[in-house]
Amino acid sequence: MDDIENLLDVATSDKKLLQFSPKQVYTKALLTEYIENAITLRNNQTRYSFSIFSKTNNCFIGSTAFLNISNPDDRLEIGATWIGKEFQGKGINTQSKYLLLQYAFDSLQAHRIEFKADERNMQSRKAIEKIGGKFEGILREHTLMYDGYRRNTICYSIIKSEWASVQDNLIKLIK
Repeated sequence: MDDIENLLDVATSDKKLLQFSPKQVYTKALLTEYIENAITLRNNQTRYSFSIFSKTNNCFIGSTAFLNISNPDDRLEIGATWIGKEFQGKGINTQSKYLLLQYAFDSLQAHRIEFKADERNMQSRKAIEKIGGKFEGILREHTLMYDGYRRNTICYSIIKSEWASVQDNLIKLIK
């Protein structure tokens, strides 16, 4: 719950930060609800959310998560990522995705990592493709958004046999 205060400035700095997300965080009440839900899902072992801290800027700059975890299938999703606008485009997302992928494949022994994005969110789609996510398809009218809109969800994945190549490319990107 400490992360409410840690993330409050970045979460409330831009109402459109999560415009393509089904959940919003642009007020303290919305951020509190978001974090309370993340804690509930962690207790259910279906989602593990992380705060992103920038050592360079000495502050919290966003959040990301392992979610939709399926232990029997050795599968999880990396997503629910949001980073303050002033910290975007600086390689932080690539670095955090590298650490999450490395942990998921090498420590958790995941076989498949999934990524999903709103079809309209070109910035997220390009970021997923940049880190090596392979396009798999579109789930039509898949997710009900906070404003009642039903979004199409773009699906990507990286599988274990691709990890070595993806890892090599990510290391080049973050250097």
